[in-house]
Amino acid sequence: MTVRGGRGPRDPMDDVEPPFAAPGADTRLAERYGRRGGDPRRHDRYGGRHGGIHGLVRFLLFLVVMVGIVMVALVTVARPVLRLAIAPWAEANPGVQSIGFIAELVREDLGPALTTPASSDATVVTFVVADGDTSATLAPKLQAAGLIASQAAFLFAAHQADLTPQLTAGTFALAMDLTPEQVVQGLIANRVTEQSVSVTFREGLRIEQMTAKLQTITGTQVDPKQFYDLAEHPTDALLANYPWLLNPSVRAKGASLEGFLYPATYSIRTDPIAPTDATGLIRMMLDAFYANVGPDRLAVPASRGLTFQQVLVLASIVEQEAQLDADRPLIAGVYQNRLNPKLWATGLLQSDPTIFYVNDTLQLAKLPFDQWQTYTFWAALPTGYKLPVPLPAAIAGYNTYTSPGLPPGPICSPSLASIDAALSPNTKSGYLFFLATGQNGKTVYAKTQAQHDANVAKYGH
Repeated sequence: MTVRGGRGPRDPMDDVEPPFAAPGADTRLAERYGRRGGDPRRHDRYGGRHGGIHGLVRFLLFLVVMVGIVMVALVTVARPVLRLAIAPWAEANPGVQSIGFIAELVREDLGPALTTPASSDATVVTFVVADGDTSATLAPKLQAAGLIASQAAFLFAAHQADLTPQLTAGTFALAMDLTPEQVVQGLIANRVTEQSVSVTFREGLRIEQMTAKLQTITGTQVDPKQFYDLAEHPTDALLANYPWLLNPSVRAKGASLEGFLYPATYSIRTDPIAPTDATGLIRMMLDAFYANVGPDRLAVPASRGLTFQQVLVLASIVEQEAQLDADRPLIAGVYQNRLNPKLWATGLLQSDPTIFYVNDTLQLAKLPFDQWQTYTFWAALPTGYKLPVPLPAAIAGYNTYTSPGLPPGPICSPSLASIDAALSPNTKSGYLFFLATGQNGKTVYAKTQAQHDANVAKYGH
């Protein structure tokens, strides 16, 4: 029975061949997809025509691609935000900088600071690493020394190189134009094994005498000619570092450094990294002068009646005359009294060492420079010797037998004891004469010419 073309309880179509089977064709395929499998043209649950497993694989591939796209987006879009958040924290906690991606974020955050030198100055300086120093304690010291511009960049480079365990106490040679990474390597490899030669300049030496001594010393970078030229004609660049030398009451304008090169023992470095040159030696001597003499002594009170330069000139004469410290104030007092027209009308100091100074200057002018080391300075002159007349204008004022008052400049580098004697001379005794007896450094004094003549007769001078 048919109802609107419908089917009955048992549809005859169940027994007929599938419509896609050609007459006489093999019906096994149709049977396989008949009641049990359905129409092979139907889609599976994933929309494909080839079954579930293949669809699942394609879905997973889709997920992987999408995750990759998201990660790329995070790296390119969110990385700057991530860097701003992580870099400061990582810089404050160096331990986490060992993690690769964190290190990269910090490196990006520091940027050019890692590769930019602190300076364009290639000068090599020494830097001291103390026992117990770490990267963290060195960072502010390096910045104060001008060796790094960024502490953060140095600390990052130090952490990457594992600097702290490799640090050793000592002196290191570092150039001013290094990058933070190069500074780190310098603190590992550039430890200086200091090599030096000790040079002693005793009290009473004049500049030419110091120069002659330097000519006898080998193996240093101190050129004697450069030393002499700089001591005689100090450059503006040198004087700029010693403003007290520009004070006309301390040193006359255009004057040499005679008297200001402090007598002491100096360590002249000979290692190849930071050797001492002529300028370095003169700087050490000027530094020693100021450290031992100034600034209090440089500020001579007006009541003394002399400038410091005049005090230094007097001290240099005392240095050549005195043999015992106890005699220095008395000898200074004799010359100070001779500067008093009420006590000494001529105003002539009549100091023998000034005559020796003039004679040595004349003789050195005739001698080739490289032969100065053979010359005998301050030697006694033959009896009846007289200086040539006239003397060159530059040294005429040093002849205290013909030029009244103090010489225009010091004749040597005096000791601190002689400077103090010149600052506070003993004038109360009224002595106007003194004589070295030649007996254990003993000096005798006199107030009158007659007393002095008696001393000369007694001691055979």
